[in-house]
Amino acid sequence: MSQNLVMESPMPPADGAALPDLHQRLRQADGVKTRRSLLLIAPLLVFVVICFLFPIASILSKSVANPEFHDNLPQTSAALQQWSGKTLPDEALFAVMGEELVAARKDGRLAIVAKRLSYEDARYRRLIVTAPRLVPASGSGVKTAFIAGQPLWGELSTWQTLKRVASPLTSYYLLSVFDRKVDAETGVERALPADQALYVNVLLRTLWMATVVTLLCVGIGYPLAWWLAKQPSNRANLLMILVLLPFWTSLIVRTASWIVLLQSGGLINRALMATGIIDHPLTLVFNRIGVFISMTHILLPFIVLPLYAVMKGIPPGYVRAAVSLGAHPFVAFWRVYVPQTYAGIAAGALLVFMMAIGYYVTPALLGGPDDQMVSYFVAFFTNSTMNWGMAAALGSQLLVIVLLLYIVYVRVTRTSAEAAAH
Repeated sequence: MSQNLVMESPMPPADGAALPDLHQRLRQADGVKTRRSLLLIAPLLVFVVICFLFPIASILSKSVANPEFHDNLPQTSAALQQWSGKTLPDEALFAVMGEELVAARKDGRLAIVAKRLSYEDARYRRLIVTAPRLVPASGSGVKTAFIAGQPLWGELSTWQTLKRVASPLTSYYLLSVFDRKVDAETGVERALPADQALYVNVLLRTLWMATVVTLLCVGIGYPLAWWLAKQPSNRANLLMILVLLPFWTSLIVRTASWIVLLQSGGLINRALMATGIIDHPLTLVFNRIGVFISMTHILLPFIVLPLYAVMKGIPPGYVRAAVSLGAHPFVAFWRVYVPQTYAGIAAGALLVFMMAIGYYVTPALLGGPDDQMVSYFVAFFTNSTMNWGMAAALGSQLLVIVLLLYIVYVRVTRTSAEAAAH
C-alpha cells in the first residue's frame, strides 16, 4: 500500500513543500496496517490472557494470599493492625476477638482459622478451638478469662503471631517451600530442623532427576536423529512415524506398560535370565531406575524432532570438504557438524528438562517414596489437604525455574547467532 501511495503521489516541487504531506500519508497507511494486524491477532491474545496468563497470575497470588484469619475475623484483624505489638492488648481487643470467635464457631468458620494458625504453631489450634468456651456470658472480663483458661493468651509472642497471621498477605508458604519459617516465639525467620526439612531436598531431587533424563534423551536422541537425517526422505518419514508412535498412546497406558515390562517376572527380566546374563531378577520397578527408563522413553521424541529438523538442513558437503582437506572423519564430524546442531540440542534439551521437572504420573506409579518430585506434593496439597497456598508456592518454584531456563536459552542462542554473524 505504501508503494502505491508513493507511485500515485505527484512529484514534489523542488523546494520539498509536499514532503511533510507525503510523510503524514505514509504514517497513516502504516497505522492502518498496524491496527488491522492487531485486530487479526486479538482473538489469540485474548485466548492467551484467559487460558495462560490469568491462571499463572492466580497461582502466584495464592502463594502469598492469607485470607483465613483476615476474612473470618475481620474486626479482630483490623484491631490487630492498629495494635502496637509491644505490650499485651487491652480488654477491648480481647472482647472483639472473643465475640468474633463465638460467632465463627456458630457459623462453622472456626476450624478454618484454627487450621491456619496451626501452621505457625501446633499449640494455636487448641488455643483457638477452646477460646469461645472461655468467653464470659456477661461479655466483660474477657482478657482475664482467656489468660486464666489458657496461659498462652498471656504471652506477647502469641499476639504478635496473630497480628502477622491477620495480614491479608503472608510469606509463610514461600518460606516453607525453602524449609524456612518465622519462629512463633521470637518472630525471627529461621531454617527448619533437619528432621522437619523436606522441600529443598525434593526440589534438588527434581532438578537432578530431570537433568539425568535430559542427558539420557540427548545421548540416545542425537545419534537417532543423525541416523534419521541420513536416510532417504521416504524411509525417514516412515521411521519418524515410529518415533512419534508413543504420542498415540495415553501416558498412563505407557507407564503401566513399563510396570509390566520391568517387574520381577516381566519380559525384560525373563529375557536376561534366559540368556544367562543374570541369575535372579533385577529390581527395575518402583525405584529410580524404572522412573528414568520410562521418562526417557516418553520424552525422547521431544528431542529427536528439533534435532532432526536442524540436521536435515545441514549440507552433507561440509563434512566431506573437511575430510578432503585432511581432517579425520571423527574430527570433521565433531568440529564441523556438531556445532551446527547446537541450536537443536539446546531447544530439545530445554523442552525435555522443562517437561521432566513437572512430571507426576510416571514417578508416582513407577517410583518409590524417595523418587517423588515436586509435582507429587503439588497434587498432594491440592487434592488431599486442600492447602492451596503450599500448592501454589511449590508451583511457583517450577514456574520461576522454567522462566530462568528460558532466559538463559534466549541469551545463549542470541550470543551464538551474533557470533555466527561475525
